[in-house]
Amino acid sequence: MHSAPPDNLPTYRLLTGPDDAAFCRRVSEALALGYELYGSPAATFNGERVIVAQAILWPGTKPR
Repeated sequence: MHSAPPDNLPTYRLLTGPDDAAFCRRVSEALALGYELYGSPAATFNGERVIVAQAILWPGTKPR
């Protein structure tokens, strides 16, 4: 496991997008890199579709 995220990615990320397979793949790819889920997902409806958000955190990072 790396001590820092690869490719100069930030230690904290908030992934957002439509609730679809592409969003699920983005979250899955981040988990495969070594990120961990941080908190519960959030969802809202923008009048057309459901938009979701999931925070992820690099292991060992202390949230403030």
